Amino acid sequence: MSHAQPSTPGTQGDVVTKDGAKSWFYTPEVKEHFFHPKNFLKDDEDMAMFNAVGKVGSPACGDELRVWMQVDPTTENIKEFRWKTFGCGSAIASTSMASVMVTENGGMTLEQARGLKPQDIMSRLGGLPQRKFHCSVLCDKALRDAINDYYRRAGKTDKIIVESARVIDPVAKVTDRDIEEAVLEGAVTIEAVQQKTKVGIGNPSVLPAVEELIRFYKEKYFGA
Repeated sequence: MSHAQPSTPGTQGDVVTKDGAKSWFYTPEVKEHFFHPKNFLKDDEDMAMFNAVGKVGSPACGDELRVWMQVDPTTENIKEFRWKTFGCGSAIASTSMASVMVTENGGMTLEQARGLKPQDIMSRLGGLPQRKFHCSVLCDKALRDAINDYYRRAGKTDKIIVESARVIDPVAKVTDRDIEEAVLEGAVTIEAVQQKTKVGIGNPSVLPAVEELIRFYKEKYFGA
């Protein structure tokens, strides 16, 4: 009996590889960045060189990512990008690849880096297991947090973009961000999202809005 699960477009299957082997599929690129991470923050780094810091997650929840950037104040190109994470192998590989992407060829500008999407990181890695796709989302969120931090330090507050959460279910205290995270973790039906968040269980009037958000996040992250 096969235990294969259908994969979301753009991701690798969770359980079977292309040759039918029953294991999570990690590409050579993912393995390279996991075993030989690029731009990892070293203990002896001169922290004074960085003029932007970003953070997302919490070690208490299992995943935390911190990034440090050196931004050229004249061109706003990212010249250096360092990071540390308490995450899994996919989080390490995704962040390592993101660090290469934002600094290669002279470095992305902050505006270019702000447009970096999880799909871009995953494409360069050759794909990730579906259940690990949310790891690539940690990267772009930490990156955007660092970009905001740079603009805050530079006094360019008009360029700061605040990512706020909107309450969808005031009874269960579920926000649109909670639903986004649930979809990223593989909950792509209303029943699956309810199992993770309890949204709408005591307040069914919010379910149409929840279904709309599920469709939006599925299209945003998975193109389906």
